Amino acid sequence: MADLLGSILNSMEKPPTVGDQESRRKAREQAARLKKMEEEEKRKKAEFRKKMEKEVSDFIQDSSQQKRKYNPMGKIERSILHDVAEVAGLTSFSFGEDEESRYVMLFKKEFAPSDEELEAYRKGEEWDPQLAEQRRRLKTEKSQACPNSNYRDKYSHLIGTSAAKDAAHTLEANRAYGCVPVANKRDTRSIEEAMNEIRAKKRQKREDDTGARSSSS
Repeated sequence: MADLLGSILNSMEKPPTVGDQESRRKAREQAARLKKMEEEEKRKKAEFRKKMEKEVSDFIQDSSQQKRKYNPMGKIERSILHDVAEVAGLTSFSFGEDEESRYVMLFKKEFAPSDEELEAYRKGEEWDPQLAEQRRRLKTEKSQACPNSNYRDKYSHLIGTSAAKDAAHTLEANRAYGCVPVANKRDTRSIEEAMNEIRAKKRQKREDDTGARSSSS
């Protein structure tokens, strides 16, 4: 009987010691703090979303704005803004070299950015449509000033292989001055003009040779 009673008493949970009570109190306090932090974070996200929804709505209604650039913000804020923009039917992109400098830009659908514009933002540059147009024009002029066609093959059936070769040689000599506007080259003749001049010289030479043979006879 005594052994049975002792076994029962030993199996019963012992009263918590002072140390156990302190540990449990700290655990409850920590859990309460975590819950409070989570609720605060949730509240801040809801407030930020509400603020972005208001700003996006104002942006859509403002016909004078085609795009909007935001200040750098954290990853969570960017994610919320992208979501708000998508729901509103806008196009949005994030730019920036590192996490601290990344920002969001919104574009209205009818003013979606071109690949050139996006590339400028990715490089950290401001987009200038007029400057981009000037660059395209200069690139086109440069391409036209330095054709890649093989003029010897192109014109050989018209003026003969020898004359075409001379014309191609003239073109290569002009290229040595660099691919600059034709007006700035030392030789401003077109390839057609150069070939006409070469043909005239060859014709004159044949006439001279014929005249010389006639005189000798």
